[in-house]
Amino acid sequence: MSLNNIDTNKQVAAIDLGSNSFHMVVAKIVDQDLQIVSRHKQRVRLALGLDSENNLDNGAIERGLECLAMFVERLHGFDAGNVRIAATHTLRIANNSASFLQRAKEILPFSIEIIPGEEEARLIYTGVAHTQTESSSKLVVDIGGGSTELIIGEAFRPTLLNSTQMGCVSYTKKYFDNGKLSSKNFSKAILSAQQRLEALAPRYRRLGWEVAFGSSGTIKAIKAVLVGMGYDDGVITLKRLHKLIDTLCDFNSIAQVSLSGLTAERQPVFAAGVAILTAIFDSLSLDDMHFSTAALREGLLYEMDDQLQRTDIRMRTAENLAKKHFVDMVHANNVRLQARDFLYQLHDTFNLKKKSKLYSLIEWGALLHEVGLSISYQGFHRHSSYLLRYTTMPGFNSEEQLVLATLARFQRKQLKRQELPEFSLYKKKHLEVLIRVLRLSIILHGQRSEEPRPTMRLIVEEKDNWLLSSTEEHWLINNKLLHADLQTEQTYWRMAGWTLTLS
Repeated sequence: MSLNNIDTNKQVAAIDLGSNSFHMVVAKIVDQDLQIVSRHKQRVRLALGLDSENNLDNGAIERGLECLAMFVERLHGFDAGNVRIAATHTLRIANNSASFLQRAKEILPFSIEIIPGEEEARLIYTGVAHTQTESSSKLVVDIGGGSTELIIGEAFRPTLLNSTQMGCVSYTKKYFDNGKLSSKNFSKAILSAQQRLEALAPRYRRLGWEVAFGSSGTIKAIKAVLVGMGYDDGVITLKRLHKLIDTLCDFNSIAQVSLSGLTAERQPVFAAGVAILTAIFDSLSLDDMHFSTAALREGLLYEMDDQLQRTDIRMRTAENLAKKHFVDMVHANNVRLQARDFLYQLHDTFNLKKKSKLYSLIEWGALLHEVGLSISYQGFHRHSSYLLRYTTMPGFNSEEQLVLATLARFQRKQLKRQELPEFSLYKKKHLEVLIRVLRLSIILHGQRSEEPRPTMRLIVEEKDNWLLSSTEEHWLINNKLLHADLQTEQTYWRMAGWTLTLS
């Protein structure tokens, strides 16, 4: 990997807020590579705090916050751009995740991203791929506390990835909640996992792979126990997993399990992890699996470097999505350039940071605002919003996708500000700035003319009065259709409690 022009004294950190454990890894850049400086892990078991309505109880929230308070001590002096924090399955599905994030803000001076399952899978693969470069085609399996990710890729590029809702913590609650170990409990857990994999497995078997890797704590623990049972090579096979299940069933309960290589922290959720991996081996017809020391957090580190040195994967994702939905790229690019220019003009007014993600968000939003036209012109802004909300978008976290979906939803027609969603990473006032900037940019290029546009000026006066003007004299008189569209827009703004003045 190339790290030219990067400060070799810089340290970067990645934190993975998992369903079972919170992990932090700190690295520095040495000789054009990332060198791990320290690792930190705390068993939080966040998923155990989910009730039947998917609300986190206060005990789980407190355990998570206590862990973050410890982690932040190690991050003293780190710039925000050098720390990335990703939350996974439990905070994805928790109804009150916003409450956790709000309280975390009081502890951490860094943003927490809740990432979609597919994005988690992609980042896991990125971490493994950078540390297992000798194999070209690989299957990567990561069994977490609440979800399991399965990825097939070539070199550094994932070609098939999925995240399914089964994990060692959730399966412990469901199939081993009484603490009893029996072949009956294992059979139920394995069958449930096989059912979840039933629709996915054929695609994986058809695509194939050269070598299979398992990452993270569950598979690390299974390898360690197998070594303790005398399998010194540490390779995981289906036969060895069945032997391990038999060994576990010799104990009456989870609390009594005593196996060489099994830590006390992993013991409560170990049996469920073994059941899930057994189902994966059976469903995918796996011969063997090796353990990879890298996982999501390493993927986050390498991704941070990619964003500094290479084309942002999110821009590639946006361009590919635009192409897939036959977006008029000339028009989209004109809107993108106009929106970016307007946002730069408003930089000081809204105290935007030089490296604010808002600049990227407005560009992606402009590029993708018309993806819904591929479905229908009627209500295409709603179609665009739906696609951007629920399409798998590599590189984007959940809130970034929600911002793009919101921009698409509010790009035209009436502005119902009460329908704006709540965000953790972005301020509502900034989102409203993006909405207004995008709407004006779309209107100014609504005729899709190839004629060059006059330079436009956008300033904000007192009482939030936005003033739109042009360097061209009589620009409104000479562009009657545009003038009419802008007058309609003024009406929409008044209904929303905003003011737009044309000059």
